[in-house]
Amino acid sequence: MISRIAQVTLVALVFSAAAMHAEEGKKCNSSPRECEQEIRRMLVGRRYLGLQIVELAHGGIVVKTVNLDGPAHNVGMKEGDRIIAVNGHDLTLAMAREFKQVIAEARATGTIFMIIQRRGAYQKVETRLEPYTKAQIDKIIEQHLLQFHSQPPATTPTQK
Repeated sequence: MISRIAQVTLVALVFSAAAMHAEEGKKCNSSPRECEQEIRRMLVGRRYLGLQIVELAHGGIVVKTVNLDGPAHNVGMKEGDRIIAVNGHDLTLAMAREFKQVIAEARATGTIFMIIQRRGAYQKVETRLEPYTKAQIDKIIEQHLLQFHSQPPATTPTQK
């Protein structure tokens, strides 16, 4: 089951950090505790859409995956949907960074209005960005610790 952990707003942060760590031989220079604290600091209160995108070679953005319990899934978005516009911004030939910028601008209101194309037909989709839950943040931390620290997370409760 795909969780709603990988959201667009966080994806840029987490995957950027992951890419840096991958280049360093999959080891993190910080302690597991420092990483846990930093990830919690970055994510508490942040909101996400709940999908991952890919850029088309000739321009444009397509949904790669939709997290099963995220806002995008709740309004019926599906893998393969082409994103045409978001909040009035034409993204027909956009790159991923432009999509992420539009989503970041929407954080103030949390409201997302999209035009998508599915099987040649256009649809309007409206949703709201949702905050990460404690369980989602815990899962992100667990994945980071397993991948970059080669150890499972501590079994002791974490401080908030």
